[in-house]
Amino acid sequence: MGEMISFKRPDGGSCEGYLVGAAKAPGIVVIQEWWGLNDQIKRVAERFVAVGYRVLVPDLFRGQVTMEAKEAEHLMNDLNFVDAASQDIRGAVQYLRASGSAHVGVSGYCMGGALTVLTAMLVPESDANVTWYGYPPLEYVDPGKIKAPLLGHFGTQDQFFAIGGVDALEAKLKGARVGYEFYRYEAKHAFANEEADSMKLPLLGYAPKAAALAWDRTLAFFEKYLH
Repeated sequence: MGEMISFKRPDGGSCEGYLVGAAKAPGIVVIQEWWGLNDQIKRVAERFVAVGYRVLVPDLFRGQVTMEAKEAEHLMNDLNFVDAASQDIRGAVQYLRASGSAHVGVSGYCMGGALTVLTAMLVPESDANVTWYGYPPLEYVDPGKIKAPLLGHFGTQDQFFAIGGVDALEAKLKGARVGYEFYRYEAKHAFANEEADSMKLPLLGYAPKAAALAWDRTLAFFEKYLH
């Protein structure tokens, strides 16, 4: 089981996070959905640990967790995304590197997926980045700043992050010759979250086969770039 720790941000501030795994293992920073640092995202961290990684999940909402979509949206809208990526997430990557992980990647879901794309631009210490059904407004994406490889998993029926935006993001990455792999799945938003159906939100849907395939592709990607 993991523990809550405090780590330093590049600006000298601090952030709490959930840390789990062996000290010398390759590191992964897992970025929460808009629900906060809840038990489901901790289980994602523990799945990575079970296959040989050490994981830190930064608490971007500073202890706030919800199961209500409106409250989650409010928490997300109050979050400074650039600060979260360049300070909380970068600090988490730096912490894992400084404390024993020779290579560190980032994997984020939903809101965390959008943050992962920003992380690819703003966190040069990350060796590989995986976005799950999330991307930021495309006017904020400067593909020329993306140096590490990027993997993306997207649902064709996603109504939060429309697949048309994925196509436009892909065009920007191609134009800048960014190393990336994007996969599209016949699925709704949050298709890899095993609790999606219990949220009783029709726009969400757990898709076990798509989730398993995306997971296998993610492990192969991290195996290639973090070992």
